[in-house]
Amino acid sequence: DHIKAYWVMLGKATAQTALHFGANDLDGTITDGGELTHAYAAEGEVKMTKAEIITMIQNAGFEAVERDTVYNRVVEAAV
Repeated sequence: DHIKAYWVMLGKATAQTALHFGANDLDGTITDGGELTHAYAAEGEVKMTKAEIITMIQNAGFEAVERDTVYNRVVEAAV
């Protein structure tokens, strides 16, 4: 099982904290119709670059790993 920390709704700091409490999937994918998500975004942000997400995970003390839709490791993430 996997637990997502959806940083757009939680905010970056809370999403990082969620990693320490068992979340193992930092998520933030936004679809083209993301107006509702934008309206409820915790910090008013709805986008981060791959490098920003990797840095956020590493700053929380974890290894950033890219995975496919069934959680198989694709590549080690690098900034």
